[in-house]
Amino acid sequence: MADASKISTTNAPKPVGLYPHARKVGTLLFLSGVGPRTAGSDTNDSGVPGLELDHNGNFKAFDFEAQVHSVFQNVKSILEASGSSWEQLVDVTVFLVDMKRDFHTFNRLYAEYFQENQPCRTTVEINSLPTPIAIELKCIATVE
Repeated sequence: MADASKISTTNAPKPVGLYPHARKVGTLLFLSGVGPRTAGSDTNDSGVPGLELDHNGNFKAFDFEAQVHSVFQNVKSILEASGSSWEQLVDVTVFLVDMKRDFHTFNRLYAEYFQENQPCRTTVEINSLPTPIAIELKCIATVE
C-alpha cells in the first residue's frame, strides 16, 4: 500500500470523530468532510458562524452565507497545512441539508471563489449533518 500520511491542523475545526483533516497518498490529497465550524471549536453549537440557538436548541438566527464563507476558509486552511492550495482542488462534493433553500446562494458564492480554478463538483442534499450545520465539503486536491 502507498504511504498515506495523516494531516491535521489547528487552523481548522476539530473533526467530530476519530479521523484526520486530510490524507496524502502520492500526489493526491483527500480531505475529510469539512464543515463551517470555526477553528478551535469542538462539536458544540457555538462554533458555527451565523448560528444562534435558543435554550431548547431551536434556531434563533441562521446565516447560510456565513457558513459558506467559513467552510471555504476551513478547506483553504487544511489545503495549506497539507502543502496544497485552493488552485490545486480537482474535485469537490457538496453536502447541503436544504437544497431548495440554499443551492442558489451556494452556487453564487461558489462562482466567486472558483473563477480561476474550476474543479469537478457534485452537489447533493442530505437529511442532516452530525452538528447543526447546513453545509459540508468533501474535497480532493493535488499536492507536491
